Amino acid sequence: MTESSARPVPLPTPTSAPFWDGLRRHEVWVQFSPSSDAYVFYPRILAPGTLADDLSWRQISGDATLVSFAVAQRPVAPQFADAVPHLLGVVQWTEGPRLATEIVGVDPARLRIGMAMTPVFTEPDGADITLLHYTAAE
Repeated sequence: MTESSARPVPLPTPTSAPFWDGLRRHEVWVQFSPSSDAYVFYPRILAPGTLADDLSWRQISGDATLVSFAVAQRPVAPQFADAVPHLLGVVQWTEGPRLATEIVGVDPARLRIGMAMTPVFTEPDGADITLLHYTAAE
């Protein structure tokens, strides 16, 4: 695979580093805000709603429910030409926040809103990052 054909990967920031470090260990870590008594995702500096500087990192189960999905029959970008049909989804973690993700290892005909999902930790070839994908829980 040439550099130009490699799939894009996220670039961790100082704010998001604990999330990516957790994925590298095959753990899901998100922020928690005591002022709003809620888990928070995407990583940020101040708590949403309260703007409190009280965010701390906590490990969550990673278990989720499928709340939305799309089956892309055409590549979403040239780098994804080998991934058709490409399953794109939004899952809601048991702990509350939602995550846009790629669904893997599932027949598209089996996808249903409300189905239980389980994390899949993926290390893309040539990338120094672990991605969080989801598959159907059995």
